[in-house]
Amino acid sequence: MEKSLHHQDQIFDVIVVGSGITGGWAAKEFCEKGFKTLVIERGRHLDHPSKEYTDMKAPWQLENQGLAPEAYDEQGRYQMLKKKKRSLKTDSIQFFVDENEHPYSYPEERPFMWTRGYQLGGRSITWGRQVLRWGPKDFKANEKDGHGVPWPIGYEDLSSWYDYVESFIGVSANKDGLPDLPDGVFQKPWEMSCAEVFIAENMAKNFTDRRLIIGRSANLTEPTQAQLISGRAKCQARSYCARGCSFGAYFSSLSATLPAAKVTGNLTIVTDAIASSVDYDEVSGKASGVTIIDAITKEQRSYKARVVFLCASALGSVQILLNSTSKTFPNGIANSSGVVGHYIMDHFIGAVGKAEVPGLEDKYSYGRRPIGTYIPNYRHEQQAGTDFIRGFGFQASATQRPKSGVTANSQGVGAAVKANANQDKPWRFTAVMYGEMLPYYENVASLHPTKKDKWGMPQLHIDAEFKENERKMSAQATIDIKEILEAGGCQNITVNQALGNKHMMVGARTHEMGGACMGKDPKTSVLNKWAQTHDVDNLFVTDGAAMASCATQNPSLTYMAITARAADYAAKLMKEGKL
Repeated sequence: MEKSLHHQDQIFDVIVVGSGITGGWAAKEFCEKGFKTLVIERGRHLDHPSKEYTDMKAPWQLENQGLAPEAYDEQGRYQMLKKKKRSLKTDSIQFFVDENEHPYSYPEERPFMWTRGYQLGGRSITWGRQVLRWGPKDFKANEKDGHGVPWPIGYEDLSSWYDYVESFIGVSANKDGLPDLPDGVFQKPWEMSCAEVFIAENMAKNFTDRRLIIGRSANLTEPTQAQLISGRAKCQARSYCARGCSFGAYFSSLSATLPAAKVTGNLTIVTDAIASSVDYDEVSGKASGVTIIDAITKEQRSYKARVVFLCASALGSVQILLNSTSKTFPNGIANSSGVVGHYIMDHFIGAVGKAEVPGLEDKYSYGRRPIGTYIPNYRHEQQAGTDFIRGFGFQASATQRPKSGVTANSQGVGAAVKANANQDKPWRFTAVMYGEMLPYYENVASLHPTKKDKWGMPQLHIDAEFKENERKMSAQATIDIKEILEAGGCQNITVNQALGNKHMMVGARTHEMGGACMGKDPKTSVLNKWAQTHDVDNLFVTDGAAMASCATQNPSLTYMAITARAADYAAKLMKEGKL
């Protein structure tokens, strides 16, 4: 992917800020519809496949065998990331941001974990690839219980766009027939292990509402001809996905959407360009373009376009909106409602259940499946005896290893180690709760009044916390997962309520959402049903900032569907001369 650095004299049809999951989709859609499109990326240029990928290296070929050097601790580097990954690894650290280099702020008593990836492709290089559709109840929850801003769209508005996105990215999954987790356009699913099948079958005998299914993964298992022609290949089940995939077997904007945009001849990419503001024309009442700060020279320049799509990540787009001030919008562009920055959300781990699966010691698994299993949310309706609303699911997997830990950690030499590797290997099942955080208006991101980064941009200040509903939900999840594991035929069950941990913080699941929510009323929301700002009709926000609630499912598939739908709508208006 070549880069261009100086196109400020050109006027583009569309400017897309951000090159990750949603930015890549916006670029693809507009370029394929014939519009000259500029993608602005604040991070460095990256090719695909890249020399920075480490997926072809064995553990002993990695510096420090892939572990972070002690100097990182001494220098205070990647401390937030280390809290999430207790053993910080360097096989993919190059794709993550060190908060020392890119600071932000939060109240000391309410820390927030903001995980970022500043390079072409963004976090699409390191995402978890679990692609789950939202169901009809997820879009109705806000209106039903009165929390947050009611969604202006429903499942029926996104259903065909889910189809469209899944067909392009490639989703390996089973058709499970669950109304609250709709099926889609799937390739061959990954197989559950014998231990997972054992638990799933026992759950089916004991529950009518709880299912263990194979995860739905954006990894190719049966590539289409179009996917093969584009340079992507079948997943090799190596599970080195976070290192960057030379095969292009998992979906990323770097391997799929940006190349699709590039072949049209309509794509221009500018890297090392920090979008500081969306420019507003007081006369026309429209966004006229984007001003950027060169990440290397710190010089400013501006680019002009008919339409602007913000796809810089939920918090990144909020920062840009708030920093885009003018006479009409002194508190940030498209912010007449005052809602920009509010309703910040994330999923949370409230409970973790672990157990042994008996009687399968003679069985083993082959390969490293790139996705786990999933227990979808079964608590959409508030049940008798519960004192919380919304629900949770569990992301889970079974592994085979000795009681003392993984075989690779066994101590000794020669025959004794080999003998130990073949003995005492029960299957162990771990289930991690993913809970739905309610949209709270007071969970807010704002510009810090005095602190700035080294480019002169005001730092983002994030003040968000889990509340009583999440704690009650977490307590119930500890009860539920114990029941599930018992019914699943497991033994030696242990359950921990994670939300009580003092280190638990918003942002730790890397599913930050909200900040420019969709809604019907311009007085209480930022975006309409097309992810178009109520105030400025040629400005769209289609990343996680657009979300009015967070459901329990991983959100990236919904971001992509919203982006493709919004781009189609904007393109039609442009062709009609309305934008």
